Amino acid sequence: MQEALTYDDILLTPRYSEILPADANLETKFSKNVPLKMPIVSSPMDTVTEHRMAIAMALEGGMGIIHKNLTPEEQANEVSLVKRFENGFIVDPIVVYPDSTIDDVHQIEQDKGYKKIPVIDKNGILVGIMTEFYYSWPHDQGKRVGDIMKPADKLTIAKEGISLPEANKIIRQKKLSVLCVIRNNGKLNSIVTRKDIEKNKRFPNANKTSSKRLFVGAAIGVGKDSTKRAELLAKAGVDVIVVDTAHGHSKGVIEMVKTLKKNSLIKNVDVVAGNVATADGVKDLIAAGADGVKVGIGPGSICTTRVVAGIGVPQITAILEGTKGKNKNKTIPIIADGGIKHSGDITKALAMGAQCVMLGGLLAGAEESPGETLFIGGRMYKSYRGMGSLGAMEKGSKDRYGQSDVKDTQKFVPEGIEGRTAYRGPIAKTLYQLLGGLRAGMGYLGAGTIKQLEKQANPVKITAAGFVESHPHDVTITEDAPNYKRT
Repeated sequence: MQEALTYDDILLTPRYSEILPADANLETKFSKNVPLKMPIVSSPMDTVTEHRMAIAMALEGGMGIIHKNLTPEEQANEVSLVKRFENGFIVDPIVVYPDSTIDDVHQIEQDKGYKKIPVIDKNGILVGIMTEFYYSWPHDQGKRVGDIMKPADKLTIAKEGISLPEANKIIRQKKLSVLCVIRNNGKLNSIVTRKDIEKNKRFPNANKTSSKRLFVGAAIGVGKDSTKRAELLAKAGVDVIVVDTAHGHSKGVIEMVKTLKKNSLIKNVDVVAGNVATADGVKDLIAAGADGVKVGIGPGSICTTRVVAGIGVPQITAILEGTKGKNKNKTIPIIADGGIKHSGDITKALAMGAQCVMLGGLLAGAEESPGETLFIGGRMYKSYRGMGSLGAMEKGSKDRYGQSDVKDTQKFVPEGIEGRTAYRGPIAKTLYQLLGGLRAGMGYLGAGTIKQLEKQANPVKITAAGFVESHPHDVTITEDAPNYKRT
């Protein structure tokens, strides 16, 4: 019988180092064509990742994967919100028309938060702009945009081909809130806003595409609407689609990967699949065309798969097996999904061959998570549930666990629980501590990059006594540390 290990079973041996934590380069990849500036991605769970979390993750250098417990249209809109948030050039801005009413403008502001809206005619020609300065609500209710807008001949306008630094210079010099960019034929090409310039300064490590849009992913299943869902996500600008199931080494997942890779509407979108826990699982998904593979069966803090089904592989061994399945496919990343409790676990996962980690529980308590905020005993908590919990399965994740045909909710066999986790404030604080721990680990190993981290790693198995010794002991903790909680 094979011995299998998880994070608490090993430590990494320190080595001679000339690397300071601040010198560590955290750049890596989530999938074949999707880079990361730091190796953390938020999980596609309905109490973890919607657009607010995805935006926050990308601004810090990572990425969020939008969960699928939404209608295809709702999920595509979540992706769109991320893509529109932080841009250099916003190439498909929300627009109104001269015959639109102030009611339409006000509704856009309420729904999307946009206060600067270009006005175009039916041919796409820029004819003006509407901002919050040109109307008063509800005083101007019902009035035509064309009667109130600032006309195009009164605007400072740039031509297509202008560089982002040049656009930013014009905005500063002219003291503009928004700069419209038009094609030679007068049609609106894009806009650049002062707000985005400020964001660029605040988040220099933001993970952006070549068009200066934030990277974002989204999950799908293998149900009947999955292909349609994937197409809508691609149309919304998603960068990677994650075929997300509890058992990724299955015919349904393999066929879905093949289907997506053949779909012309999704040809520019990477496809990641999972979850698996064996070398054969990784090998077969790569053979099907997967651009990345998620590894992890049952390690999550709210997952009960190992108890309910008796199935799983401790996560360190699962990662090691996953790397064996890659064979010569060095460009296909392994994503370690689940089981991370401390920053040191991230170091261990990457050292064993994962290119990045996917987190749920450590991010669920963040301000940006969609989980409900709870006040209990004078303390703040956020709701957190597994996608295999009864509540999540009722909302739409039943196909993730092979129960898509079950109509009676009383007959669900859940593989997760519902609970709560401590409120942790803005996600940036949590990420700072997690990445700080990873940087420290890389410094101890003399690893300047994540690739070097894997090469430099010399894991040792520890005993139960070694585990106890690793944690604070023989003392009463009187002050919580921001990066440590005994679990």
